[in-house]
Amino acid sequence: MSEQKRTVGGALGGLLGFVGMSAVAGVLVAAAVTPAIALSGVAANSSINMFENLPGYLEIGDLAESSNIYVTHSDGTSQKIATFYDQNRESVGWDQVSQITKDAAIAGEDPRFYDHGGVDLKGTLRAAASQVIPGMSTSGGSSITQQYVKNVLLEKLVAKATTQEEVDAAWEEAAGFSTERKLQEMRYAITLEKTYSKDEILLGYLNIANFGGRVYGIQAAAQYYFSVNAADLNVEQSAALLAIVNSPDEYRLDRPDDVDNGAANGYAATKLRRDYIIREMLEHDKITQEQFDVAYATAITPVITEPSTGCQTAGGSAYFCDYVTKTIQNNPAFGATEEERSALLQRGGLEIYTTLDMDLQITAENSINQYVPQVADGIDVGAVAVTVQPGTGKILAMAQNKTYSQDSEVLAQGPQYSAVNYNTDFEYGGSSGFQPGSTYKVFTVGEWVKEGHSLNESIDGRKRSDWGTFRDSCNGGTISFPGFSVNNDEGGNGGTYTALSATQQSVNTGFIAMAKQLDLCGIKNTAESFGVHRADGNPLAWGASAVLGTEEIAPLSMANAFAGVAANGIVCEPTAIASISHSDGTPVTLADGSELQVPNGNCSQKVDPAVASGMAYAMQKVMSGGTGAVSAGRVDTWAPMIGKTGTSDENEATWMSGATTKAATVVGVFNASGHVDLRRTYFNDTQAATLRHYIWPQIMSVANAKFGGDAFAEPDASALKTVYVAVPDVRGKSLAEAQSIIEGAGFGFADGGPVDSELPAGQVSGTSPAGEAPRGSVVSVNTSNGQMVLLPDVIGKSIDEAKGALGGFSVTQAEQAVTDKKQDGKVISSDPAAGSPVKSGATITLTVGKFDDKGGDGKGNG
Repeated sequence: MSEQKRTVGGALGGLLGFVGMSAVAGVLVAAAVTPAIALSGVAANSSINMFENLPGYLEIGDLAESSNIYVTHSDGTSQKIATFYDQNRESVGWDQVSQITKDAAIAGEDPRFYDHGGVDLKGTLRAAASQVIPGMSTSGGSSITQQYVKNVLLEKLVAKATTQEEVDAAWEEAAGFSTERKLQEMRYAITLEKTYSKDEILLGYLNIANFGGRVYGIQAAAQYYFSVNAADLNVEQSAALLAIVNSPDEYRLDRPDDVDNGAANGYAATKLRRDYIIREMLEHDKITQEQFDVAYATAITPVITEPSTGCQTAGGSAYFCDYVTKTIQNNPAFGATEEERSALLQRGGLEIYTTLDMDLQITAENSINQYVPQVADGIDVGAVAVTVQPGTGKILAMAQNKTYSQDSEVLAQGPQYSAVNYNTDFEYGGSSGFQPGSTYKVFTVGEWVKEGHSLNESIDGRKRSDWGTFRDSCNGGTISFPGFSVNNDEGGNGGTYTALSATQQSVNTGFIAMAKQLDLCGIKNTAESFGVHRADGNPLAWGASAVLGTEEIAPLSMANAFAGVAANGIVCEPTAIASISHSDGTPVTLADGSELQVPNGNCSQKVDPAVASGMAYAMQKVMSGGTGAVSAGRVDTWAPMIGKTGTSDENEATWMSGATTKAATVVGVFNASGHVDLRRTYFNDTQAATLRHYIWPQIMSVANAKFGGDAFAEPDASALKTVYVAVPDVRGKSLAEAQSIIEGAGFGFADGGPVDSELPAGQVSGTSPAGEAPRGSVVSVNTSNGQMVLLPDVIGKSIDEAKGALGGFSVTQAEQAVTDKKQDGKVISSDPAAGSPVKSGATITLTVGKFDDKGGDGKGNG
């Protein structure tokens, strides 16, 4: 701020001031401040016309006031956690200012305040003379009303400024002297006194005046310099504060090391002005001689109380506080431009009440602090916890393992400090997000149900070196990723699973197998329908690897998505602000004149309830018998829960995400920067990768005890039924043709190898199972080794003829009595039967008929 910074009571300075003030006084004399004198001469008439033609109406707008952010405790009490301001000001009412302070202002600045009509002609002339006559008292030439006018005009200029240079220029203009401007201020002052009472003008002056630096108004000044309220100021304190108004930069009391006006010399410059005001108070009977003696003899001893400014005062809630400010700065609901939105926060006098639940917040902070260090050797460790309320989007908790600061000098002290909010998107806190790993698989589950598949449907989750082509409507049809292969977290080659069991055990190959039967673009769209997006603002990918959670996403986005599942497909936008008003409860008006409408969660049914309920069913199984069971087992207070674990590539980020119908919580422990395997990292003998399973249960135990939780909606029967479909008949096909047909029918394919068959070698001889099988199950396909032939039909032939036809086979003979003489000596059956596939050299048993002439009636008669 310029060294020339002054309020209306500042010295005008030198001969120029004397000449200017004299000219102003002459016009006033001519312009009916003393009307009788204004009847003489053309010059007077000219001056009157000039003065009367100046604008007379001055609109008194709202003062720039500090904005406050609050959290609410369980007992309903509110706690202010941060204050923001360009001007540290808290406007107060008439009864909130000490009468002594009002008297000090009048005695020191305008003793005839209650007698004149806005302009004190005598004071103006005296001020002009004091500029050049040695020994005259340094009385200001402007009345309190004029000073008020000047500050109102300055406030309007500063309110329009968007840079510090523009602010400084406004102060420079206010500090200079211009006859024309002085006349305009006087014109406004005269009109102002016809509109407002003297008490209203005096209070307005005390609320608007600058008291040095960014301290504005008598209440903020009293708290800052003497740690008392304006109502409790005594004589010497009041006089000292009013002294500062005369020259705010020179007389401020928060520079104890100042050579000219510091603690060493008793704040000599300020004391000189203070003592003048005290004498004036005695002279005008505002104080007694005894009060004068005490006040005059008292040294100036400021008790500076630094105001809470910025989110660093919010303790463990600082990152949430930062998110609140970013919400105001980024959301057009708070103003058309970024400058308007910033001005609203810094100057709007907002009382901002947030959604934070302090029970959950304190638990989240304590739990992270218990298990995750701020700093550790060899790793830049980060940890977060964030809770969102399903059905509203309200953020109930947001904690981090770092100490918040925006001060570059503090940040340079070490990695325990950070300005980056790991919970949020880059635009809302500077983080580029983290890979959510397998927690992202829930969106494949959603698309699986959405496309009509059953959770009990089988999938071929065996590992393979190349997964071939995938359906992808984002890419115009199909897409392949040559050489794309994945490993399972638990190792091994995978196997055959149901979609439900693959979800429970988080089998990577199982989910890629599911994705092959789905639309990759559809999986991405399902994620986006739950509000999921990349933290850096780039488009969300839809490749095969993205199915496994390789996109960098903010923990808040994942918590909000799980809240959407818990709310049965009702998805909201995360919201941190419950309400905003002025301190007196009045609505906030934006720059365009409209009333501020605080954004709510904008909740709507974004996902079919049948899809959401299927996802919830699968994730309940994760918590009861899958990878989330370890967390669920540590929750003290039970409620129906869904959940999904996640571990990113190289074990660099580990997640536990889950929800009840009342609270969705995501906990993450990860590398804030760099690359370290969390499964090989230990804090206090506990593997870093497992810490999520200690933090999440503590938060959810409190949430369940406080909010409870309802049963999740039952999934549609179609999401659970086992669907049987016909297995295609691929006999006689090549193995490649059979695989294409089998997989095209939605089955997994397995090469069962060659078997004995009468078909030509290499042709498919059969499948197992055949007929019908559960959709998605693995069908084993066998090929022929060509070593079998179909047994010729030798029925009715003689034994010799039959043996000739069965060359290459070993023939045994059996007899059977026949009553038909024509069958005598003829083959009547074979084992195996005619047409059966039989391996060369096999033994064939032929039964030959033997006529029994004693058959028939038993007397030899046929």
